[in-house]
Amino acid sequence: MSSQDIPEENLPAEQDAHGAVGVADEENPFADPGLPPHEHRVQDIDERAARRSERTVAMLFTVSMLSTIGFIASYVGIPHDKSIYVFPIGHINALNFALGLTLGLALFAIGAGAVHWARTLMSDEEIADERHPIEASPEVRAKVHADFKQGAKESALGRRKLIRNTMFGALALFPLSGVMLLRDLGPLPGTKLRHTMWRKGLLLVNMNTDQPLRPSDVAVGSLTFARPEGLEEHDEEFQTEIAKAALMIVRIQPDNIKDKRELEWSHEGIVAYSKICTHVGCPISLYEQQTHHVLCPCHQSTFDLSDGARVIFGPAGHALPQLRIGVNDEGYLEALGDFEEPVGPAFWERG
Repeated sequence: MSSQDIPEENLPAEQDAHGAVGVADEENPFADPGLPPHEHRVQDIDERAARRSERTVAMLFTVSMLSTIGFIASYVGIPHDKSIYVFPIGHINALNFALGLTLGLALFAIGAGAVHWARTLMSDEEIADERHPIEASPEVRAKVHADFKQGAKESALGRRKLIRNTMFGALALFPLSGVMLLRDLGPLPGTKLRHTMWRKGLLLVNMNTDQPLRPSDVAVGSLTFARPEGLEEHDEEFQTEIAKAALMIVRIQPDNIKDKRELEWSHEGIVAYSKICTHVGCPISLYEQQTHHVLCPCHQSTFDLSDGARVIFGPAGHALPQLRIGVNDEGYLEALGDFEEPVGPAFWERG
């Protein structure tokens, strides 16, 4: 239905002139073509058509709300390893497909609802306005306020309560999709950064031979790398755990150990220190027998293993943590507890 099919008495009255057609002259070489005659939409004329458009917009906003709820339900309920067959794509991950479909539909429905609302129910009157100075004069501010009020009135937001309520509902629910995605940042670390696998009674296992270490296996001046008993390379969490629990085992003559606590925590001069550099977490692997210094190959931080593994050179901020060790009844080296401070680089909760 067009405005030509409506009796003249049913058409809305013209509110503003569409601009006079200009004539080219010497001062204005380009004539003002003016604006074409305004043609009223069906919704401007027929209230039943306006209500149909209102219901359509409300339906789209409702679809957005349901899609957002579907996104959350899919995120919680669909296993991350489940796959489905979708023609013609083939086998794809069910969770990714559901999340993409529901999130895309929620966004599309909000956008389509807003566009349909603007094109069918909001005012589409074209008004010619003269250019004005950049500065905001009192008259301009008054006009802006008046235009805003007029726009709010023409949008019929107050009168079309169904559209208003469903739009607010869609906009309120949609951000929940982003909130749910924060879950993939992972669980809170808790105290994981403060503790390792080491505990009292765990044997020190040689990283090269996969055998428990005896004191006789560690010669003076040698460097041995160890891991906790029970941690195997095929374990799913191996890399995560070994990054905190890797040990350097060095045997020093007890008379050469300068730090009192280091001597108390050792066994017959055998000391166990974290292998993880306290600068950026590189594995330490270079040992100098005469000086008992260990060097991090990444940034040359140097630690003195005969003096509490204190930093003597480089950017590392603190000494290497020491693991207290002893010997069990079978003669194997064992841990007497966990490190008393977090291993590796300092972090903001370090205390």
